[in-house]
Formats: sequence, structure tokens, C-alpha cells
Amino acid sequence: MPLILNDLQPIHWALAGAGIAAVTLLLLWVTSNRLGVSTGFENACSLVVSTPYFRREAIRGSNAWRLPFLGGLLLGGLLSALLGGGWEPTWALGMFDTEIGWGPAGKVAWMFIGGVLIGFGTRLAGGCTSGHGIFGLSNLELPSLVSTVSFMAAGAVTTNLLYRVIL
Repeated sequence: MPLILNDLQPIHWALAGAGIAAVTLLLLWVTSNRLGVSTGFENACSLVVSTPYFRREAIRGSNAWRLPFLGGLLLGGLLSALLGGGWEPTWALGMFDTEIGWGPAGKVAWMFIGGVLIGFGTRLAGGCTSGHGIFGLSNLELPSLVSTVSFMAAGAVTTNLLYRVIL
């Protein structure tokens, strides 16, 4: 099945999984650090916000490796877009535009509220889907299993509510 954008063929799931496993294991082996992206947001905030929460050693002490990791994620996404036929910003949101029809300000509000809810959920769960779903599950951590099942269940319920009930 081709990807939605540019009709490219995706890489095989096993190859992608092996790549994620390699990055996770390499990070653990080389730096003794856990993979997770939501804490990286705290690292980025620590560069510009001077509250005690962002100045604690747990955050500032991981800036040396986590900020380059986040930069690599951004550069990897950009490289993927460029090699896959380019990237073009758009306000088009498909079914959202057809059914709801909000303008750019409404879409920004919708995305902002969604981002706040995602941020709240990651803090409530003590991490994000990459931290719990990839790293925590591979370490057989019960809190990660509970969090990952909760993330997946919430996604399934939300999708069904949006596409079957609301839209």
C-alpha cells in the first residue's frame, strides 16, 4: 500500500522495527539513557524558561544528549520529506474541513487544544508513547504496559467518536 503523500512505497515494518530497536539499544548501551521524546520538550523549554521545574538537574543534565537527539528527529523528518518528493505546508485537513469547515484560526485553536491534551496525558502517564511503548515495554515495565494500553484505547475511542458519531 503506498503512502498517502507522494505515492511512495513504505519500508517493510520489520525493517522499521529493527531500526527503532537499534536506536533504542544503541542509546541505552552508549549513554545509559532511556528513549523518550516528551522529556525532550522539557529540555527545549529549559533553554528559555527559568522556573525551578526546568532548572532541575534531571532536565539540565540530559540536555547534552537529548537536544541533539531531538534535532536529529527534526532533520530526519526534513530529509525524509525532501527525498520523498518534497514538503509543502498546507492548511488542508481533509474530512475536518469538509464536515466542520473552520478557518485557519479555528484549526490553530483545534491543534493547540489537542497539543495541550497530549502534553497533559504524557505528564499524567510519566512519559510519551515512544518512551512507554518502545522502551518501557521492551523492559517489561508494568506502568509502560498500562500507559501504552491506555494510549491505544484512547486513540481507538477518540477515532470512533470522531468518525462515527461526530463526523
